[in-house]
Amino acid sequence: MPLSRERKIELLGAMPLFEGLDADDLGGVADRTVEVDYGQGGVIVREGEIGTGFFVIVSGQVRVVRDGETVSTLGPGEFFGELSVLDHRPRNAQVAAVAPTTCLALASWDLEGVITDQPRVALSMLRVLATRLRDVTDAHRH
Repeated sequence: MPLSRERKIELLGAMPLFEGLDADDLGGVADRTVEVDYGQGGVIVREGEIGTGFFVIVSGQVRVVRDGETVSTLGPGEFFGELSVLDHRPRNAQVAAVAPTTCLALASWDLEGVITDQPRVALSMLRVLATRLRDVTDAHRH
């Protein structure tokens, strides 16, 4: 059964990526998402391909593999695919479902529309991406 708009808003609102956004902002994002199901082992994005989608995990689990090595495992509430969508460069990792997984997918052109139309969404995303960058930078110092 497809997720309702209200459930999508609830899921997105629980994510750190969209922390502090009101229901209207979240609704603008939710309205542009598509629910996609992947079976165990299903490849969601391929390393080296240009990305056309950004994904939020609703249920299940995915493995992030870079150069043949697992670098992360992600679960509900986490996201992936944003870098390639934002910079239009090839994906830097492959992501595959470890178990049956449901994602909310947002096409690159829809993400750009959300960012253009809803500056609070862009600011929220920038804060999370800056935190990720800082974490990676700090990890390389130690």
